[in-house]
Amino acid sequence: MESPAPARPRSSPRHALRREVGLAGLLWASVGAIIGSGWLFGAEKAAKAAGPAALISWLVGSLAIVLLALVHAELGGMFPVAGGTARFPHYAFGGFTGMSFGWFTWLQAATIAPIEVQAMIGYARHWSWADGLQNAKDSTLTSSGFGVAALLLAVFVALNFLGVKWLARTNSAATWWKVAIPVLTIIIFASTAFHTHNFTSHGFAPFGARGVLAAISTSGVIFALLGFEQAIQWAGESTHPRRDIPRAVLGSVLIGSLVYILLQVSFLAAVPDSAITGGWGALTYEGISGPFAGLATVIGLSWFATVLYIDAIISPAGTGLVYITSSSRITYGLSRNGYAPETMQATNRRAVPWIGLLIAYAAGVLCFLPFPSWQKLVSFITSAVVLMYAGAPLAFGVLRKRFPDLERPYRLPAGEIISPISFVIAGLVIYWAGWDTLWRLGASILIGYLLLGSYAAYARAKHLPRAPRMDFRAGQWLPVYLVGLGITSWQGQFGAGAQKNLPLWWDIGVITVFSLVIYYWALAVALPAAEIERNIAGVEMMDAGGH
Repeated sequence: MESPAPARPRSSPRHALRREVGLAGLLWASVGAIIGSGWLFGAEKAAKAAGPAALISWLVGSLAIVLLALVHAELGGMFPVAGGTARFPHYAFGGFTGMSFGWFTWLQAATIAPIEVQAMIGYARHWSWADGLQNAKDSTLTSSGFGVAALLLAVFVALNFLGVKWLARTNSAATWWKVAIPVLTIIIFASTAFHTHNFTSHGFAPFGARGVLAAISTSGVIFALLGFEQAIQWAGESTHPRRDIPRAVLGSVLIGSLVYILLQVSFLAAVPDSAITGGWGALTYEGISGPFAGLATVIGLSWFATVLYIDAIISPAGTGLVYITSSSRITYGLSRNGYAPETMQATNRRAVPWIGLLIAYAAGVLCFLPFPSWQKLVSFITSAVVLMYAGAPLAFGVLRKRFPDLERPYRLPAGEIISPISFVIAGLVIYWAGWDTLWRLGASILIGYLLLGSYAAYARAKHLPRAPRMDFRAGQWLPVYLVGLGITSWQGQFGAGAQKNLPLWWDIGVITVFSLVIYYWALAVALPAAEIERNIAGVEMMDAGGH
């Protein structure tokens, strides 16, 4: 017999969140996160990878994100806690899985700020003083570019020391700009240059299905659509979570998808014939290092190109600031959960977790070494984020099974079907990133296990108060899942170094079957209801209290 629904601990009034955020606030938070540097480069990279069929890539990517967002919407309404994306797996599977997904969450947050710096430098090449910061051939950082990137990242960190209140005001103003400029770009490009023959002159899908699928992970499609979970992170402050959270989550994905698809259409149609004489794979024109701004100049919109070059500083900088903040808070949260030393909870007089900021800076600088260009870092981040998101369908399935009658502010229709499908899609997106990305992701995961696992073992050996229970039995499926994805990628079709022994379509079938086996295996070995109750109560009580 199942145990009763998890008890919800009461927060003390001193620490309780105020439910003051309406639908508009939740929607704006997610839309602002979705529209970042992805729009500056995504259309050009996708066009090179897939030609006009990049539109299919955006549709498939949007569907993948919508399904993952649906699952997160139910969980976010059930458990309105900060950082829910990383905590849901901890509820259902315990310490080992919680530690793992906490590390995945930290990885993606720590690598967002470096990619925003890459975007700023890429567009800055428009000015002569920045011409030597990137190699012309592959847009990788030169030695001087590396120094400038490290300096910009240091500026982000320094500004974070001013405190979260100042950052919140800055981000609110920046978001208005970030949304307005892409919409204005669509309107101006469509009314100035729209060559319909561009969609067929070199074939609609010149690189076939492989190009369409590769573009999803490697060209910024999924990366551009990430960020919907911000509404879920604010769930504890929503005035009407039952009504507003699913609307904000799905609304932000739909708005973001529409904006990005229209940006892709306007980019494809505006490209002059001279830029694609060698086909879409050889797309080139003067100023392509800043794709939209360079194209604006080519089609006679020099005044608007200036606006876009300014936006290329404001939009990435705003996003980079926010994610440096997030990374430091995740480090703080890992420490609060017992996965990292308590010293990482240290804050300054403005309540800023300063050790987390320094760790975020060091990690960001290190990212420039194996991922010296925007596009290379995109693949890594996409895989890390989707791996983070993949924990939600598993937690969803466990909670539906263990607590079918638990009150759900939003109950996903056909959730038992959508949940495993979304987990399969997450596996496919990770696979499409390619072997050259996944082996680096695997190495990063091993580093995380070494760091966090070593501390967890030390904490348990010393009987420290917050030494986490690992619950290895409940997480036994996770190493098999990670290794299985790696082997399939190595034998598959995508990325440099892939052996290509697994034919296209067969590889998709293998990932699908493998993901379903992992999904139902995870549900079978998940924690019993009583243990899930303990995890939920423990985390929520810790949120309600102080140190």
